[in-house]
Amino acid sequence: MNSMQLDIYQIDAFSERAFSGNPAAVVPLDSWLDDSVMQAIAAENNLAETAFFVNQTGRYHIRWFTPVTEVDLCGHATLASAYVLYRELGYALPALSFDSKSGPLTITPRDDLYMMDFPSQPCTPCSVPAGLSAALGVPISECFCHEDYLVVLDNEAQLAALEPDF
Repeated sequence: MNSMQLDIYQIDAFSERAFSGNPAAVVPLDSWLDDSVMQAIAAENNLAETAFFVNQTGRYHIRWFTPVTEVDLCGHATLASAYVLYRELGYALPALSFDSKSGPLTITPRDDLYMMDFPSQPCTPCSVPAGLSAALGVPISECFCHEDYLVVLDNEAQLAALEPDF
């Protein structure tokens, strides 16, 4: 039987208590594992996301896997990874940057908190796709798109009353 040993941290982001917040697994690597192995680890962890990071020539690269697929961005697992680097692995610079499929992600510690700068993903105005208004159950005032859709509603009450038909 082949065996490998990896350190795996489970961090509860957005919380000061164990068993609360948003849990994420963090797996520091010396080099990338095969995608199928990282996917299997994430499936076994069975958390919303498992983050894997590698230090390549002085720059950290990060990837995230759900139990079923790789995703392009995960905020809480990135913050959990920064926590592991600063608190467990001795990273000491005033800011940390991860290269990711979504662009650079910079994390800056402030006291016991971590601030993250998300990459910009500008949206462009578009026509409302067929069925979107019906699926949301509200009229859409404006629609924008990038990889997903961003809609503008007439008022906060419409937002609060949303009951999407997925």
